[in-house]
Amino acid sequence: MDVVNQLVAQGQFRILKVPLGFIKVLEWFFAIFAFSTCGSYSGMFQMSVECKNRTDSDLSIEVEFEYPFRLHQVYFDAPTCKGGTTDRLFLVGDYSSSAEFFVTIGVFAFLYSTAALSIYIFCFEKYKENNKGPLIDLGVTGVFAFMWLVSSAAWAKGLSDVKTATDPDMVITMIPACDMKENLCREVHDPVMSGLNTSVAFGFVNLILWVGNLWFVFKETGIIAPFMRAPPPQAKPAPDAYGQQGAYEQDPYASNQGGYQPNYSQQGYNQDAEYGQGYGQQGAPTSFSNQM
Repeated sequence: MDVVNQLVAQGQFRILKVPLGFIKVLEWFFAIFAFSTCGSYSGMFQMSVECKNRTDSDLSIEVEFEYPFRLHQVYFDAPTCKGGTTDRLFLVGDYSSSAEFFVTIGVFAFLYSTAALSIYIFCFEKYKENNKGPLIDLGVTGVFAFMWLVSSAAWAKGLSDVKTATDPDMVITMIPACDMKENLCREVHDPVMSGLNTSVAFGFVNLILWVGNLWFVFKETGIIAPFMRAPPPQAKPAPDAYGQQGAYEQDPYASNQGGYQPNYSQQGYNQDAEYGQGYGQQGAPTSFSNQM
């Protein structure tokens, strides 16, 4: 317990709150769902063959199949409606390659997600040292994204073929006794494929998660840093108060009026001086007494 407590104390669990760690947790969970829903599947369908001679009939023919869906190895015994004998018939198809490939990718994705989360929590500083960790993580994430695309598409096609090969209506056509009009053949129970449908859905969800995680791992590499532009400098905020604006700005109309202010007292004095000078040059008028 002491070792566990020390590891927990040294771990940087806050990395799980950021997209890099949180998406890795989702990848871990959905990888488990993907390979478990496919790898643990087992199904069954049921048919009935009612012969003209009721004693030769078999009203409950059960056919069981499971992962990895090597259906050519699955067989069942069907009545021939001829003296109580039976024929051993095999299903058609081998779809193990696509199913096993899908499960293998899910298991390896689960293991890598576990290792990556451990490194994020306990060795994140060494992970970012010299960008080696993010570059390796980016490459592996890209490979898994591609593998999820291929495996999910292949398993979706394989599942479609499995549904066709296990369709009771299709299997009934393989029974020779059902070709005779006097015999009645019908399906009793269809196989339940909801678990396999879910596995395909989980496969494509994993594809979306791993493709989306490429961006967050790419940012950790620092490759994009030289191409990031610095934000432009912010302009100085304008003064809010009216008093501050009046203290730093002058009224343009007041300045214009102040530029043109004629000095009426000085102008009048100059005019009087010029008038007196002109009058003196012309000579003073003779007095009235002299004229007389």
